[in-house]
Amino acid sequence: MDPLSMVLGAAIGFGGYLFGRLANRRQARALEQQRRQTQNQALGAAQNPQPLCGCGHHLVFHDQSTKKCQTQVVIPGRWTGQAGSSYRQCMCQGYRGPVPVDEYYAPDYLGGTDL
Repeated sequence: MDPLSMVLGAAIGFGGYLFGRLANRRQARALEQQRRQTQNQALGAAQNPQPLCGCGHHLVFHDQSTKKCQTQVVIPGRWTGQAGSSYRQCMCQGYRGPVPVDEYYAPDYLGGTDL
């Protein structure tokens, strides 16, 4: 075996080792970034809870005066013995979930004068 072949083999082996280390770091960075994005999305959803009723509909689908749900629900045909699906009014009696906080204007404490 001549020394040139040994040096060339060692260079190829060392190059493969370096390439593997760099590829592993890139993959670890991409996984960390993806984990952070998923965590931020989960935090955003936790900070802004949606007012959902027991029927699963949002507060905007409930009438303000009667509090009854105004949406229709789908009844699959296999439950009613029909070939197709049918619709009926949601039987929810009223929204009982968390009430969103109303936004109010707070007047200035200084009475409109600048300091």
